[in-house]
Amino acid sequence: MSDIDDKVNPLFLQLVLSLQSAAMYQMGKTVSPINGKIEKDMVQARISIDLLSMIQEKTEGNLQDEEKRILDMTIGNLQMNYVDEAERDKSAAKTNDDTDTGEKPESENSTTSAEDSTENK
Repeated sequence: MSDIDDKVNPLFLQLVLSLQSAAMYQMGKTVSPINGKIEKDMVQARISIDLLSMIQEKTEGNLQDEEKRILDMTIGNLQMNYVDEAERDKSAAKTNDDTDTGEKPESENSTTSAEDSTENK
């Protein structure tokens, strides 16, 4: 058994990684394995991040050092990505308003193809 196995409960790690994966997908950072599209839902992404923050709060003082480090890093990374995506959405909406092309800005629940999303990044 490796040193990390003694410090991290595999079920805890799976829970954290599952919520991290969900949040990244919901922020439009990963492609759907089902339909190959980027699907963005910032409200759900915020909920996934908030769930991890709740776990952090409720387990305070009860985690191994490595578990705490993984949880802290995961939450920090997701929060930075969330802010980045929210700023992109605001910039895109402002650009669309400034150009007044008659097109509506993309909503938080928009769906684009993987090709479209890579062109915009």
